[in-house]
Amino acid sequence: MILGLIVDNVVLDALIRLGVIMLLVPVYMVIITWAERKVIGRLHMRLGPMRVGPYGLLQGLADTIKLMTKEDLRPTTADRWVFELAPFAIVVPIIMALVALPFTADILIRNLTLGLFYIVALQGLSIVGFVMAGFGSDNKYALIGGVRAAAQLISYEVPFILSILAVAMVASTLDISAIVGLQGSTPLIAYLPLAFVIFVIAGLAELYRQPFDIPVAESEVVGGPFVEYSGIRWSMFQLGEFVSMVLISILGSLIFLGGWQWPLGGDVPVVGQMALMAVKTTGFILFFMLMRASLPRLRVDQLMAYCWQLLLPFAFLQIIINGLVLAYDWPNWTMTVMSLAALGALLYLTNRAARQSGVTYQPSTASAQRVGSVL
Repeated sequence: MILGLIVDNVVLDALIRLGVIMLLVPVYMVIITWAERKVIGRLHMRLGPMRVGPYGLLQGLADTIKLMTKEDLRPTTADRWVFELAPFAIVVPIIMALVALPFTADILIRNLTLGLFYIVALQGLSIVGFVMAGFGSDNKYALIGGVRAAAQLISYEVPFILSILAVAMVASTLDISAIVGLQGSTPLIAYLPLAFVIFVIAGLAELYRQPFDIPVAESEVVGGPFVEYSGIRWSMFQLGEFVSMVLISILGSLIFLGGWQWPLGGDVPVVGQMALMAVKTTGFILFFMLMRASLPRLRVDQLMAYCWQLLLPFAFLQIIINGLVLAYDWPNWTMTVMSLAALGALLYLTNRAARQSGVTYQPSTASAQRVGSVL
């Protein structure tokens, strides 16, 4: 009986924490949408939202009201159940993945021993939602967008998982809290710079943002698999994108940047832990925003070739480096040196491939001066 009460209290506590997170997610989405519009507007020499509220602060709230009250349309020939369940197939796994993310040493929903495995497994399920949206809409443009999304997300999921596996090899655990605790005064980015860069690039592709926004390329497939969606269902796709961006940002902060630990070690109070996590997560989010405003879109062949010909081999190379260092008990600095050398090779080959493909952008002196004046 006592054991049952303890279990019930634990479950109730987890449900309350999950409910708080569920309430905060839409609010945070409104804030981050406003911030992204402002950041991109600044880079584009625009003001961004200014009309609704002071400095446009209420623009996100106005958009939320509009999307919730807008008519929800469905094509006559669309598959009803597939069409209507597709947004849930994308959003629900991402929300469930937040369960295993610790925000500080004490603020979390549930600490899982296999937390990394749980997050990776759930995040991959969103691919099904894109395919459902594309096929269920009975629209050729939506179908093309769904197929593109499936091909891209499946491809970049492999190096993304391998970069996380490199962390698990060094930490010898899949428990995220334990990984943060093991980093101490030296974040794992110091030992795994190549894995960190692969994680960021593959994360960009998982978010289908520039230069990997082929699934929703408006100039080609007029919105991708979401072209037939409107109102609240369309907003669920946007919610999934922004929550996924926050999820990847928090995960990267935890496993590569030390999470709530100080860069040089030492005890951190709860307020300090929250501040450190906020700063590191915001850095990731701002980087994703800057990439959206800075890089041109890749072609499908360039995107797939970059993953399978460059990113994936170097992800395996990081695994081999980790295996050699751990198997032969070499010093940790040897892992850093080999990982940095491999990262230099990856950046060189990426730059050479970009120049050969003609996707590099050389700004004029006038444009460079304008950007400099903004920054």
